[in-house]
Amino acid sequence: MTSLQLLLDGFAAALTPVNLLYALIGVTLGTLVGVLPGIGPAMTVALLLPITFTVPPASAFIMFAGIYYGGMYGGSTTSILLNTPGESSSMITALEGNKMARRGRAAQALATAAIGSFVAGTIATALLVVAAPAVVSFAIAFGPEDYFALAILAFTAVSSVLSRSIVRGLASLGLGLVIGLIGIDQQTGQARLTMGIPQLLDGIDVVIVAVGLFALGEALYVASRLRHAPPEVVPVGRAWMGRSDWRRSWLPWLRGTALGFPFGALPGGGAEIPTFLSYAAEKRLARGVAREEYGKGAIEGVAGPEAANNASAAGTLVPLLTLGLPTSATAAILLAAFQQYGLQPGPQLFDHNPALVWGMIASLFIGNTMLLVLNLPMAPLWARVLRIPRPYLYAGIVLFAALGVYALNGSVVDLFVLYVLGLLGYAMRRFGLPVAPAVIGMILGPMAEIQLRRALAIGAGDVSVLVRSPIAAVLLALSALALLAPVLRKLLARRGLAPAPSNDE
Repeated sequence: MTSLQLLLDGFAAALTPVNLLYALIGVTLGTLVGVLPGIGPAMTVALLLPITFTVPPASAFIMFAGIYYGGMYGGSTTSILLNTPGESSSMITALEGNKMARRGRAAQALATAAIGSFVAGTIATALLVVAAPAVVSFAIAFGPEDYFALAILAFTAVSSVLSRSIVRGLASLGLGLVIGLIGIDQQTGQARLTMGIPQLLDGIDVVIVAVGLFALGEALYVASRLRHAPPEVVPVGRAWMGRSDWRRSWLPWLRGTALGFPFGALPGGGAEIPTFLSYAAEKRLARGVAREEYGKGAIEGVAGPEAANNASAAGTLVPLLTLGLPTSATAAILLAAFQQYGLQPGPQLFDHNPALVWGMIASLFIGNTMLLVLNLPMAPLWARVLRIPRPYLYAGIVLFAALGVYALNGSVVDLFVLYVLGLLGYAMRRFGLPVAPAVIGMILGPMAEIQLRRALAIGAGDVSVLVRSPIAAVLLALSALALLAPVLRKLLARRGLAPAPSNDE
């Protein structure tokens, strides 16, 4: 079947009343948590992972996809109205968006962010439909050594990009790899790092790790820095755009989409780099009134980065669905959700579960439309949400996290592990260690270990088998390049050819 036929079948599955309801719940929750500073889509999906035990896979992933896209939409609201980005990818939006709001143009800033997100999300999802089958046909030829090299690339790329320094990124990755070792060795049957606790023989459930490090750790960290004064929210009316705003926004939307999608699909690409590049490009291309307004609230500085942000979200799904490779924190949590259902993203997922994959992709088109309808008329309501007292909010998160984890097995040991991981997540944030590499290490570590053992068994113990495949050799070379990049920057800086890196590196 062609991609178009499979996509039409996906729409047939996604347009059922039950799945439409889950899509609506997802985009509403995603927008809500995106609006609230300090709560992102990764944290929300982590909190909702326990529902994977009671909801059918297709419905769950349609809801998770809605949360992912909705979080990208909602993050712009906080950036524009509070000058407080909910996620790092929304930082650039705050530069011009909040200045527009303080000039009385909050409605126009929210409108260009919402419409730009819709345009970028729709185009990027269409590109996902085209790109995914091509990547799947390439990945079918992967052997054990290729998958091991792919995991190494994910480890190094995510550790180097999602942290201020490679050292901190690798330290976080090491913690995740150690957590992934807990339990019975699948090959030898020996217990590892269980400390004599029977409940740990099956390892630590990925749901507990995700909820502990992301949700509980973030709640503790933000609560420790709460300001007692209520946030100052810029008043906003119904989101709308005039003719001049449309004329100044449509090209930045398209340029932002062109930058965001490929970066999202790259291991470690993320949304931060394309949003910054989009802002820089629009500032360089600005003429006339736009040039004068940059730094004071230029609409182009909101339209382009928001489009790049949402396009990168669709790009992230390409390596996740086709290779099982998460390139962002939310993608890592989605990978954990797949594993809860006993599914492994990759070429076989497209062959054995086409209805699930294409239903999820089709729901992105539907969710984008829902988000546009939600965000334009309901902007004043989302602004009121920002006035929720933070102590109540984060106390609710801690309670919901504990209830969700206890519902998994009814085990007090799970709760104890949750709180230990929550304290670990707090400490990681306190000392500048990124959380995403730890979660990715915990999820991909066991897979990398199994593939390494298979490759060495095929090669009769000869280590050179790991580089005999051209694919594996290229992937390992890219991994080495990611690790050596800071050293190269230092050498270039000494010769005056590049800016000096930070001391963390």
